[in-house]
Amino acid sequence: MKSEQVEALLRYRLEQARDTLRESEILLREAAWRGAINRAYYAMFYGLLALLVTKQLGTSKHSGALSLFDREFVKTGLFAREYSRWLRLAFNLRQTQDYGEMVDLDPETAEQALANAKKFVDAVETYLVTTGSLK
Repeated sequence: MKSEQVEALLRYRLEQARDTLRESEILLREAAWRGAINRAYYAMFYGLLALLVTKQLGTSKHSGALSLFDREFVKTGLFAREYSRWLRLAFNLRQTQDYGEMVDLDPETAEQALANAKKFVDAVETYLVTTGSLK
């Protein structure tokens, strides 16, 4: 992929992440906890997809993407472990909220998921800019 194409894809993924954060905020304001958690996770996931582009990596499974994040970005020290914890927590919450039965929902969990997602997406953007992947 040419550098212009890579940068266009990175911008697209970051735009997806930012749009999805806004969706999570709207759902949170409307007390739609399940949706807010879902969108917070996906904001992080789109940011993660941007990171994987920089390593020319991809996967068809969410769990695979999370493992690649740990291997390529956390174990190498590019991202602190807390980012992996936030990502995995959001993934597990989304799984539980979307597929679990009779799951209790609460605003605090949704608020924390959104706060973590904002920090994650900000860190991704900072990384992309400081490494020169995004101008």
